[in-house]
Amino acid sequence: MNAPDTFSTRSAAGERQRLLDEYRRVREATVALAAPLSPEDCQAQSMPDASPVKWHLAHTTWFFETFLLGEFVPGYAPQFPEYRVLFNSYYNAVGEKHPRPHRGLLTRPALSEVMDYRRRVDEAMAAAIANGAAGALASFRDLLVLGFNHEQQHQELILTDVKHLLSCNPTGPAYTSSMPRGPDADATTSGAEGAQALPAFKSFEGGIIDVGHSGAGFCFDNELPAHQVLLQPFELADRLVTCAQYLAFVLDGGYRRPELWLSLGWDRVQAEGWSLPLYWRRPGPGGADAPGPIETFTLAGWQPLEPAAPVAHLSYFEADAYARWADCRLPTEAEWEHAASRTPLAGQANLLELGLLRPVPLANGHAVRHAGGHAGGHAGGHAVEGARGDAGGLLGQMWGDLWEWTASAYLPYPGFKTSAGAVGEYNGKFMCNQFVLRGGSFATSRSHIRATYRNFFPPEARWQFSGLRLARDGQRQPILSAG
Repeated sequence: MNAPDTFSTRSAAGERQRLLDEYRRVREATVALAAPLSPEDCQAQSMPDASPVKWHLAHTTWFFETFLLGEFVPGYAPQFPEYRVLFNSYYNAVGEKHPRPHRGLLTRPALSEVMDYRRRVDEAMAAAIANGAAGALASFRDLLVLGFNHEQQHQELILTDVKHLLSCNPTGPAYTSSMPRGPDADATTSGAEGAQALPAFKSFEGGIIDVGHSGAGFCFDNELPAHQVLLQPFELADRLVTCAQYLAFVLDGGYRRPELWLSLGWDRVQAEGWSLPLYWRRPGPGGADAPGPIETFTLAGWQPLEPAAPVAHLSYFEADAYARWADCRLPTEAEWEHAASRTPLAGQANLLELGLLRPVPLANGHAVRHAGGHAGGHAGGHAVEGARGDAGGLLGQMWGDLWEWTASAYLPYPGFKTSAGAVGEYNGKFMCNQFVLRGGSFATSRSHIRATYRNFFPPEARWQFSGLRLARDGQRQPILSAG
């Protein structure tokens, strides 16, 4: 992991206060996400890939207790030593783990006890941040910032996992009873007309480009080291694929045409009976590709499908099949990062802080421009929405709304080295049978995302907030021969 070396340039007291403020902000945000839920909501586990909200609340606390209090506070003794097993996720170097598919069976400790555990650890962490040994400040800070980012990942997982849980209830309960309006909501295209139109494509010349994180600012170890990649000319769609566009694929028999699918994807379609994206249903008679209204399950319960909104909850297999049907392809992660590095992050990018809790349409089919912005981080330290590509056109929805599947397998960069100790298990050991997603979603914190960020999931995963942007090859310049 990488974090800026600031203790040599600013007072330790000021840095401690900044870190304490950030710690409290991140921890309070997690509790706020769980606030609309009942203890029963927080207990249940809907499938092996998801975890109960209660477990997320405890595991994120376990992380700070295990890797910071246990390592940096002399004589620290966990009050609940059994939690070391119950709330360990996958850190084999730490010790035993409770099986992931059985996390929902942990009726004890109760939610109230988990919240008390959080309060106790928060008190100990506040003291450690304020009074820790000066000689350990830099290494303590690095793990603390990793803990912030770890908890922000679980904030998004709380929303993905509770959405799946609530969708399993035949009554279709809502996580929240009201959805805030999106930016320029009156100007958005909400009907199928216009939403089905093909996106514009923006051209990039390619060449030798920088990929990966460099400079100041936090990054995960899988974003390192920065290196160079040769890109051929390519084009990217100026927006995400919409529900109306994906519905055209469904109505054209997309889920019944094996020629559109990768072999493993077609096997999954057949084995699990896929005929619509996850959380879509057609309440009337007829099959999935029959005409008629469609509803989609949201964090506000079942709602009419919004044709102009980006299509969500696609697996890699579905994204790839749609791209092939559209005579396009998915971008590589290097292409995406190259485009994102020139795309400023707008103040109204649809990230967690905006509170919309769903992907929203672009205003009038164009990227919404907003005054101001927010400095985040990219390969040298900025995260940026609505960018200009080489052709001078805007790229919309590059930040937030939905994670975007890429065509790139999740593999180590040239020269990659895992971090020392148990935290070295954070990313590297998962570099097999996964694909990379980029750009964040409406559930991603603004301070968490950057152009170099590499999310990853197995190709069959559908419950994440994932969508797609189309890409295609650009025009190559002819090579002039000498003489």
